[in-house]
Amino acid sequence: MLYRFSIYQLGVGGVAMATPHKSNLSNLRPKWTRPGRRLEGEGREPGYRLSNFSRAYRSWIGPYIKSRFHSDEFRPVLSFLYTDLNCNLDCYYCYSRGRHIPGMTMEVAKRSVGWLTSVGCKVLAYMGGEPLVRKDFILELTRYAAQEGFFVYLATNGILLDEAFIDEIGRAGISTINLAVDCLEGTEGIPKSFARIRGQFDWLVEREEEYGFITFLNINITDRNIPDVKELTELAHARGVPTDYHINEPPLIRYGDYRHTHDGGWITEGSYHGVDALIDWLIEKNLAGYTMVNSVEHLRAMKRFIRRDLRPWSCCAGELTVIIRLDGSFAPCFELYGTQEDWGNIEEGPRFDPLRLAKIKEKCTPRCLSTCNYQVMHYTRSLLYSLQWVAKHARTRLFGTS
Repeated sequence: MLYRFSIYQLGVGGVAMATPHKSNLSNLRPKWTRPGRRLEGEGREPGYRLSNFSRAYRSWIGPYIKSRFHSDEFRPVLSFLYTDLNCNLDCYYCYSRGRHIPGMTMEVAKRSVGWLTSVGCKVLAYMGGEPLVRKDFILELTRYAAQEGFFVYLATNGILLDEAFIDEIGRAGISTINLAVDCLEGTEGIPKSFARIRGQFDWLVEREEEYGFITFLNINITDRNIPDVKELTELAHARGVPTDYHINEPPLIRYGDYRHTHDGGWITEGSYHGVDALIDWLIEKNLAGYTMVNSVEHLRAMKRFIRRDLRPWSCCAGELTVIIRLDGSFAPCFELYGTQEDWGNIEEGPRFDPLRLAKIKEKCTPRCLSTCNYQVMHYTRSLLYSLQWVAKHARTRLFGTS
């Protein structure tokens, strides 16, 4: 599951995919409660929001301001650590192929945390593959990074979660858990369904206030899950859970063993009308107060992107964000993970040449709409926008949600 965050975004055979089965939303809402359970429509304690506001300020605003005072140095504010390329699912749009590649060692992981500390970065997002193919590794690293003052972000398809692990990762100090869910009930090629993780979702939401973490849904918009995106959005909103949207992107780099070039759920001309209507609906909900990671500007850009009419944009990859690969080497972004270019490593430091990056981005940004890097670009344009991002983490509407 190659997370793009897709933060954040990772299939067999050339069989055409069926349209995901539509389910009644009410059938997927919990039919039972537990003592202390937060029900739909109930608010969170002020202390929970204040704690998340404070943590987001320390991990986001502070490092960003410092990075501006050291503009001649590479000081990322957001890092993505690839702990594994292995995954327990087969999503046809995913082009990460690492089932037989050993994951990151704990030595490399802890040295990565040390290097990030040295450059002032305090946000660490686990990427993959599926990070939870090695639960003990993630638990140990989370404890270590949290003790070092990091905002630790776990992206997962949620299937390997269970109640005991959720409690353990909560006690370890996890800050955010991102559940990648694309449909209500899975189908061939789109197996990340809410039906498979309903119990995990309920337990996560129930335990948020005790451990102080944030849960949100990460949804990839394909050519065949439009009704599901709407229902997942409403389900999340009813439970007070933020959402994050990606637009399905064919890989920029063609990997030799990727077999779903023609059946990855890519958005073609026949899907434009349906996707346009969905995006308009998401914008309406965003402006109405639904908490979304995406800015309205990013949602609007999706319409241009699917038509291949997106102009180059100011991507922050290799500037304010960084990828740390399994061996401790760097890459600017998810899409360029597989490049052979030497971008530096945690031992020798970065080699992100601004002129070289600018030339690459002029060609690649019209074909890429990274949710992660677009939001970093959007929210670092002004102090007000940066504070708005912090407010989202605190789940307040003080600065709006658009």
